[in-house]
Amino acid sequence: MAKSKGSFTHYRTCNLCEAMCGLEIAVEDGVIQSIKGDKEDPFSKGYICPKATGLQDIHKDPDRLRKPVKKVDGDWVEISWKEAFDLVEKGIKDLQKKYGDDSLAVYQGNPNVHSLGAMLFGPNFIRSLKTKNRFSATSVDQLPHHYASQFMIGHMSMIPIPDINRTDLFLCLGANPMVSNGSLMSAGGLPQKIKDLRARGGKVIVVDPRRTETADKSDQHIFIRPGTDVYLLASMINLILAENKNSTLPDHFEKSNELKSLFGRFTPENTSDITGVGEETLKELVSDFTGAESAVCYGRMGLSTQEHGVLCQWMINLINILTDNFDKPGGAMFPSPAFDPVAMSGRGTYKKYNRWQSAVRKLPEFGGELPVAAMAEDILAEGETPIKGLLTVAGNPVLSTPNGTQLEEALEKVEFMVSIDIYLNETTKHADVILPPATGLENDHYDVVFHSLAIHNHAKYSEALFEPLEGAMRDWEIFKKLTSRFAKQSLAEKAQAPFMNPKTIMDGGFKRSGGKVTVKKLIENPHGVDLGPHEPQLPEKIFTDSGKVDLAPSLFVEGLNKLKLEKEAKGDLVLIGRRLLRSNNSWMHNSERLVKGPQKCTLLIHPEDAKSRSIEHQQEVEVTSRVGSVKIKAEISDEIMKGVVSIPHGWGHNRKGTRWKIAEDHAGVSINDLTDDQFIDPVSGNAAFSGVSVEVK
Repeated sequence: MAKSKGSFTHYRTCNLCEAMCGLEIAVEDGVIQSIKGDKEDPFSKGYICPKATGLQDIHKDPDRLRKPVKKVDGDWVEISWKEAFDLVEKGIKDLQKKYGDDSLAVYQGNPNVHSLGAMLFGPNFIRSLKTKNRFSATSVDQLPHHYASQFMIGHMSMIPIPDINRTDLFLCLGANPMVSNGSLMSAGGLPQKIKDLRARGGKVIVVDPRRTETADKSDQHIFIRPGTDVYLLASMINLILAENKNSTLPDHFEKSNELKSLFGRFTPENTSDITGVGEETLKELVSDFTGAESAVCYGRMGLSTQEHGVLCQWMINLINILTDNFDKPGGAMFPSPAFDPVAMSGRGTYKKYNRWQSAVRKLPEFGGELPVAAMAEDILAEGETPIKGLLTVAGNPVLSTPNGTQLEEALEKVEFMVSIDIYLNETTKHADVILPPATGLENDHYDVVFHSLAIHNHAKYSEALFEPLEGAMRDWEIFKKLTSRFAKQSLAEKAQAPFMNPKTIMDGGFKRSGGKVTVKKLIENPHGVDLGPHEPQLPEKIFTDSGKVDLAPSLFVEGLNKLKLEKEAKGDLVLIGRRLLRSNNSWMHNSERLVKGPQKCTLLIHPEDAKSRSIEHQQEVEVTSRVGSVKIKAEISDEIMKGVVSIPHGWGHNRKGTRWKIAEDHAGVSINDLTDDQFIDPVSGNAAFSGVSVEVK
């Protein structure tokens, strides 16, 4: 129960990124005095990053919307919740009656998975809208991981996690966990875990086009050309298969005699010129990996958001499997969360693929969603079932999806738009109605998703620190009201039932997941409950028809066979993104303490590339791609590979019509005014941000 008076200490989990760091928040008479790391949290053990202190800024942000608003003649007018719900119901129902159910599109942003209310109550509302045009941040992020898990193990959420606490060798490709604190590898306090790994004689190897913060703390950093990791991984598999002639796999892996022939052409000699990684370097890398007592290969954004994202994640799994580092301590393992979506859904996700396609490019549905790279073109398209309306939930796709300028054009054409969001941002400014929910500190919290991706099993339930302002609604209450207006009668009645709240649903989920904890037990243990290290999960959690892990799914083999062993002809420079420690999503830029200081949104460029273009440090340059151009200051550094430039994501607050002053003062540019909606992973349709050809002058 939230308190309002007196001095007290509140313990909770930070919900601003995946790391699940424990917080100790000192409060006096309703005002936060300090936010520190909770040293008694068994998971993060006192570690926090600078973002955590921004929680109080978001809570008291004067730019945050606190009441529903509607657009009247271009201006925003506050309205009652009843009027807001009436407008949303009428607008969506009129639209769907006129054009059909699929005339409404839905986009769900990244903050949804950081909200307990959105995770528990959002799905029923989205289903009640009966549209197939569903999009989310998944397809600008981790979709290839889900493909690999779905087609190999039979469940899209059976994602293997590096057992970094026990491994002897951590091979990290296209990821910067020292900044992200893990991504699809929730690891609060990861800097200490890297130190611990090396202190016990282990080794960290980073493969990345940039010498990242993680690379700086590693034993070895290997530069690689953006978008070519698939060739490096294929060559690693080629060498591993050649070394392990007599290796045998457990019975729960499908025996695949075709792997040697599939990867036979990807010798180091044939790929080194493509990747920029020398033959001897690659052979030493494989020798180190196979020679370690335990090892784990991990690849994230730089691999997922490139042209061959699905193939990369498939090959990472293969490397861990073929070296006997899969589902074993020190290798790639599967968590056993107290609230287990896999246990509760079972085979429910298997084969949910390509049941329908996007309108223009016919990109495949996966898990009920279409790739967001298709959203703008499907809004702009003329056809039998054009998208005429849009609902966005905690998302800012103008800044977070490829070719944001095209999406802006598309949003001007939608006939009705609703946003559930706390800010009037670059996307929501196009809406007709905005419904603002209470913020993180005003909500109970449990990381439904990230406990399922954690490097160590634990559970923690955080009650709300503050009560919402009078008249405000939490997101789950908003979803309940909306569901009651759109769902069939029985579900609508259930949605409104008093017993439908986060605590009761979580208790039911805990019970269905094995009963390790209850909400009551977690509230009595505010620092969290340690549930122990990962243990082997296979073959019990294999959901394929054969009951075995498929090492060579036909969809992936088809993609592999299309790979050409030749250096791709691109421009002189290719663009990659980067993540900043004080930033994660665009809405964090409205915290002065997180954005203060020199402009952080710069173009990293190698000294030789700068010299050949007569570019000086901090000079403004113009960067141009097929879809657009931006002006940005150059930051000359040898931490970036020659031929590569980098811009951080989430910036670009220089568009008119928004209402967040601090963000505008630190505007930066949007990398997604340069990324190309036509540049995708052909297997999944996932956006390919890494390796976009650009010119700089």
